[in-house]
Amino acid sequence: MSQFTDDTLKQMKAALEEYPSKASAILPVLQLAQKEKGWISPETIRFASELVGIPESRVRECVTFYTMFNQQPVGKYEINVCTNISCALVGGEQIYEHFCGRLGVKNNETTKDGLFTVRHVECLASCGTGPMALVNDEYLENLTPEKCDRLIEDWRRKG
Repeated sequence: MSQFTDDTLKQMKAALEEYPSKASAILPVLQLAQKEKGWISPETIRFASELVGIPESRVRECVTFYTMFNQQPVGKYEINVCTNISCALVGGEQIYEHFCGRLGVKNNETTKDGLFTVRHVECLASCGTGPMALVNDEYLENLTPEKCDRLIEDWRRKG
């Protein structure tokens, strides 16, 4: 029995069909797994290994190489703050520190209520609209501490 929903399994199997070699589908399979589960567990690594027909060590290489894959559970809201040079010049580091301070976490930590994980990341390719963050799949640009506070309040209300 699979650890994934029927819809996710269907999408994974469709990804396998898009490549001449099933092994080439490892990234889309892992992305779909993370989309459903929020992170890549050891069980997910085993499952993906069997699905695409490569050793678990190769799957683990992908998971540990690509920073987009979470190797531990994360909060409902993944706050990735750009601290690369363009954003740093307009306050990206201060925005990162503000999120951490308000939420009481350090880099890559999750709040006790499980709602928030904060991390600083390299360029998110929105250099003209910094400081910015990627929260789940949404770009939040031209951030200020006040905007961050409003966002946190909104997210807490939504739960």
